[in-house]
Amino acid sequence: MVVSSGKGATKTTERMGGESVAEIQSSRPGSDASRARRFKPSAEPDGAPHGDGAARAASLLACVAMRVLFLAPSYPPEMIQYCRGLAEVGAQLIGVGDTPRERLPEAVKRYLSGYVAVPRIMDEDDVVARATAALRGQSIDRVWTNWEPLVILAAKLRERWGIPGMSVDAVRGFRDKQLMKERVRAAGLRTPRSARAFTADDVRAAAEEVDYPLIVKPIAGAGSANTYRVGDRAELERVLGMLRGVTEVSVEEYVEGEEFTYDTVCIEGQPAFENVAQYLPKPLEARSNEWISPVIITVRDLSQPKIKKGLELGRQVLGALGMGSGFTHMEWFFTPKGEAVFGEIGCRPGGAHLVDQMNHTCDIDLFREWARVAAWNAFEAPTTRKYNCGIVFKRAKGNGRIRSIFGLDHWKQRYGRFLVEDQLLRPGSHRRDWKQTLVSDGFLLVRHPDWNAAKEICFAAATDITMFAE
Repeated sequence: MVVSSGKGATKTTERMGGESVAEIQSSRPGSDASRARRFKPSAEPDGAPHGDGAARAASLLACVAMRVLFLAPSYPPEMIQYCRGLAEVGAQLIGVGDTPRERLPEAVKRYLSGYVAVPRIMDEDDVVARATAALRGQSIDRVWTNWEPLVILAAKLRERWGIPGMSVDAVRGFRDKQLMKERVRAAGLRTPRSARAFTADDVRAAAEEVDYPLIVKPIAGAGSANTYRVGDRAELERVLGMLRGVTEVSVEEYVEGEEFTYDTVCIEGQPAFENVAQYLPKPLEARSNEWISPVIITVRDLSQPKIKKGLELGRQVLGALGMGSGFTHMEWFFTPKGEAVFGEIGCRPGGAHLVDQMNHTCDIDLFREWARVAAWNAFEAPTTRKYNCGIVFKRAKGNGRIRSIFGLDHWKQRYGRFLVEDQLLRPGSHRRDWKQTLVSDGFLLVRHPDWNAAKEICFAAATDITMFAE
């Protein structure tokens, strides 16, 4: 596709203003599958034809690299890994973000062939207008983001430029928690009872309809931020006071049971890779108690009956919501009655190093394999699951700087051979705000082929290692 104002395309070989941040010297993958599906220029969404310039551009597309526009390439920091992946599979990468060009990390500059700086990446209409103007006359084949706040913007750019990928309507079903539940429920799948609320009175009315205990959380939130379990009317009034500034919430049934993820990399709605991980304890509990060291463990054996129920539910959810290509991250519950219940889903990867866990589970590189899907609709890595991979997030006692770490050396003596990464903050480092980031004051990443052993190793790190700050 050639970005155009509707008056016809110009040359496809131009850089933005003649500037180039960095050149990527890499070749296009050689497989037939990786060569499939290049988008050919057509009329602009407003119906204006491209003219003769677009015909010349179409012939050029066959001999140039896949050109991918990636939103916010340097934030959050793990986005740099997806940029690396795109470069490694032969894509030519153009970034769009609100980090000034001169402040981009060197780690990401090396992967960019161009960059459009905008004042506010969250201002969707402004970004669409500025990106369209800056890229006019250039070929763009795909538009991607892996950061949840930008998934709607990516879809708007695709629709504006006539580029393949998920529509705004489809993406909204992964972003709006009430809409997603309505669509999943319409497919006959079990979801928590829920209602949308805009005002305090709306919340009170919804609570009477849903019944206690219940959950109140933002319609378009991520993780467990501003999410509260409410046991009765008095507690609801306290929670309402903490929701100032949140304009729209979902009031939904609290589901008892174990909580898991269902993660995929999809190609046109079909999972090329699947993962399940268990939260220990449930995220809401971990977010509510500072003394807890949250644990997440990927499940090596996906053939277990309860895990198979989650896989079946997840696949049906993908169909109900019209998933296209890319990452998904879903949360679901396994109840004491043996029922798999949908929680929520995003069309993006899980955060807090979950992709790293999946990589270590299978000894693959999902940053690169996602990129292969994003550019070429192909997934080439083996998916054999070798390990249960656990991550343990630690929170220091006290405030200020980390002063000491108790029990780490002893834990490493017992379990060090299973340690993959030690990313704990060291003495002298400032504590992080545990309410703002699950990573908290660092983490330990471990793996073991046996589930019970992996769980034992993780729980020993959670209970026997203590960080102190002052």
